[in-house]
Amino acid sequence: MQKQRQGGLRILFADDEVHLRDLMRMELPRLGHEVTVCPDGPSALKALEGGLFDAALLDMRMPGMTGIEVLAQIRQTSPDTQVIILTGHATVDTAVQALRHGAFDYLTKPCKWAELEAILGRVIERRDLANKTQALETRLKAAEGGTPLLIGDTPVMLQVKRLIETIAPTDAAVMVLGETGTGKELVARSLHEKSRRADRAFIPVNCGALPENLVESELFGHRKGAFTGADTHRKGLFEVANGGTLFLDEVGELDKSVQVKLLRFLESGEIRRVGENEPFRVDVRVICATNRDLREMVGEGTFREDLFFRLNTFEIDLPPLRGRKADVPALARHMIARNAQRRGLTEATISPEAVELLMNHDWPGNVRELANMIERATILAGNGPILPEHLPTQPSLRPRVSAPAASPVSAPHFQVPDGNPTLRDVEMKYIQAILEKHNGNKPAASRELGISLKTLYNKINQLQHN
Repeated sequence: MQKQRQGGLRILFADDEVHLRDLMRMELPRLGHEVTVCPDGPSALKALEGGLFDAALLDMRMPGMTGIEVLAQIRQTSPDTQVIILTGHATVDTAVQALRHGAFDYLTKPCKWAELEAILGRVIERRDLANKTQALETRLKAAEGGTPLLIGDTPVMLQVKRLIETIAPTDAAVMVLGETGTGKELVARSLHEKSRRADRAFIPVNCGALPENLVESELFGHRKGAFTGADTHRKGLFEVANGGTLFLDEVGELDKSVQVKLLRFLESGEIRRVGENEPFRVDVRVICATNRDLREMVGEGTFREDLFFRLNTFEIDLPPLRGRKADVPALARHMIARNAQRRGLTEATISPEAVELLMNHDWPGNVRELANMIERATILAGNGPILPEHLPTQPSLRPRVSAPAASPVSAPHFQVPDGNPTLRDVEMKYIQAILEKHNGNKPAASRELGISLKTLYNKINQLQHN
């Protein structure tokens, strides 16, 4: 198979003239496009069942079905495919009929090669514009409430910022390490915003939250009929991110079969949808994050060593908030300003006494915990300053006093449900208690429970649907 050059199209060409099929099979790949040729309408529709195409070049008059009839089917099953009608019987009525049925354009036969190139160029422009629009929507959604910023001037954060400035202009894979809530996605967004891909999509994916039986389909897409429930063709997130950046959070949760496909992409730039035989190329920068020790997982045999080295070209290690407490006041004031802007407040500030309490806290939930706390305090304070009484009453935010440490058993405050609970009821109650103990920190809860993060997400889903 001819490899598709960056920016090229996947083209379906259907015509009953052998010499035209041979010409397109030879010439379109030279322009960087990937082409599948068919002799008639029914075989073109069959090809569409096996994969997605950016464009379809259809002869108006073919055995079995006309180009207009094939066009009507494509509009229903593959609306993103741009159809160009070829006709040797050019009339105004023919052109109007094709355009009325949703054709992108039409050409008269014998068509000039320059005209065909120009039309395909406009198909590429439309595809790229759609990608840019989607990227803009992604960026606007991410920036709701204020542009995300990496706040902090401690030496360790300055080092992180310098590393981002150095790495961002490259296309190298990056691994972001750090505890949950330290801002790993924010680092990934900063890398994207400072790269040549900034005007394209940034697609974040929580690998641990993807349904186990749909991970491969979500990432790489599938063709219609590839498995039970696959009623339509579907693009994967790699295709959605084409030209941009794909951020794989909790990458350690991917199973071995998906790891193999991810490694293949990193080595060849090619992906293959579930149910398709032929791979195709996409241009995506991959940034990963994890709070797990992947080196330990490699030693245990649960994470591929070759994939680890591919993903770990550059490593950015984010410090926990307790390791850079000098940044807490600046972070708190930034979050207060952002929340005040959302609510139209003008006098939102924080008192020195409240700042002192924040500085005394150990922040097991890191920056995410601080953000949640500030949002709550801003609501309680209204248009006035945040005072100590607006902060949670947990002991860690109060002056320290000598007290015996709580035992691990009593920490979750677990109590067996009343009545005659089933084993499942007890299990769900205990999981809920552990989650509350860790302030919703799922990776920490999964470690204490001795289960994988993916299993914990499945248990949470069961809790929510009880």
